Amino acid sequence: MKKTLLFVGFCVALLTYAQPKKPNIVFIMSDDHAVSAVSAYQDWLAELAPTPNIDRIAKEGMLMHATYNTNSICGPSRAAILTGKYSHINGFFKNEKGGDFDASQQTFPKLLQKAGYQTAVIGKWHLGTAPTGFDYSKVMVNHGGQGTYFNTVFVENGKDTIVETERHSTAQVAHDALKWLTNKRDKSKPFMLMYQFKAPHRPWTPNPKFNDIYNEDFPHHETFNDDYKGRLAASQNMLEIENHMNRKDLKVPPPTNLKPWQVGEYYRYGNNGEFWTPNDTLQGAALKNWKYQRYIKDYLRCVAGVDEAVGQMLDFLEENNLDKNTIVIYTSDQGFYLGEHGWFDKRWMYEPSFRMPFMIKYPNKIKAGTHNKELLLNIDFAPTLLDLAGVNIPHDIQGESFKPQLFGDNYQGRDAVYYHYYEYPFWHKVQPHYGVSTGKFKLIHYYYDMDEWELFDLEHDKNEIDNLYGKCGYEEITTALKQKIKALQVQYKDDMSLEEMRAMTDMVVERVYSENKE
Repeated sequence: MKKTLLFVGFCVALLTYAQPKKPNIVFIMSDDHAVSAVSAYQDWLAELAPTPNIDRIAKEGMLMHATYNTNSICGPSRAAILTGKYSHINGFFKNEKGGDFDASQQTFPKLLQKAGYQTAVIGKWHLGTAPTGFDYSKVMVNHGGQGTYFNTVFVENGKDTIVETERHSTAQVAHDALKWLTNKRDKSKPFMLMYQFKAPHRPWTPNPKFNDIYNEDFPHHETFNDDYKGRLAASQNMLEIENHMNRKDLKVPPPTNLKPWQVGEYYRYGNNGEFWTPNDTLQGAALKNWKYQRYIKDYLRCVAGVDEAVGQMLDFLEENNLDKNTIVIYTSDQGFYLGEHGWFDKRWMYEPSFRMPFMIKYPNKIKAGTHNKELLLNIDFAPTLLDLAGVNIPHDIQGESFKPQLFGDNYQGRDAVYYHYYEYPFWHKVQPHYGVSTGKFKLIHYYYDMDEWELFDLEHDKNEIDNLYGKCGYEEITTALKQKIKALQVQYKDDMSLEEMRAMTDMVVERVYSENKE
């Protein structure tokens, strides 16, 4: 009897030893961080505004060069990341008048939690409903769910409201994440932490400790003075640095004699194209450059704060011997315009907002310093994380795991990615559109109150200036891309009529937190 018990005990121990230890996961996400403002990508701002700590993840792992989102706006992108499903499937397709995220549905944190992971989310959430699928949550809830850079209001575990007055929001999120890892996690379980910043979202208010960096003027992007010729939808925007930035964006203080309601009006002035200048002598191109310099410097100072916080996390993992078995990801909910086409904000299917930064490290699994140029989507994040954790991927997830690409295994990559944006006219009058990109060509259809198409040759026109739609010699590629759009719409169950798509834009469902304070 004693021998039998010893044998059974030996077998259990051997089985336990043989099972690989599940990796921890730290999913770091900023808000509106453009690829061009991550120096690992060696884009046009790389030498002027380096991000050494974020770059560490790429140097120690893999840098993905062609990661795209399915709907370039904060809440919908986050919903797509959580669910692995397009906006029309997960139900959260616009921030403005689109209701709140259905927190009862399946998400990858819930699936990891069921598989034995301890899960946490700290920082920006912006989905209205309280986080579900997390053992611990502390998320921003003020300013329409956007959070603020100072005096940030958080809700902890869905019930306790906490106003943080000591730190800038980026530093506060960093502090809370390390505090959870140190004092609150169950060290007997693998963990998945979503570590999420408000920065560098509008109004780009940096931690004062970074106010003295970037004192020299930045160059303009080569499309800074784009005239939008041949692109009707682009010409009707409301996100021009020259015409649509307000006084709050550019930190112009109000007169001291204004009443509180007048201060709000003063700060919002400029949103709708109202002309203003800080002084009467500043006009024309000089005024546009002044606005740009104020904007880009504060934006990049906010990025510097995020980079510092990422470094603190990486150092903590190393110092506590957690780095070897922890997957670390850095990404953003979408890209952003830093003067390209004369713009700020996102929403368009053009590359600066369509494309997202994404890098991942997993020591001894993902080879350091590697690069991947395959087409990826933000709906792929959920199945990939489940796959890396050894959790079965539900059949209803629309994204695809790119784990084989990370490990150098055989795989068949995508030949195209599909995009669909719905929100109009607030905040920036970007026409609803859908489209497809193969990485070589991109076809976009604007359909709400116009019927306009755009075709770009991305290999020869990386800035998407020359609309080739309808031009001689491009009939064959246009037909092929329209067929690809149809096929992907069927595949992703987005093959509704234009009337049904317009109805989604027109839908009015109030959110828990008003978005009228942007």
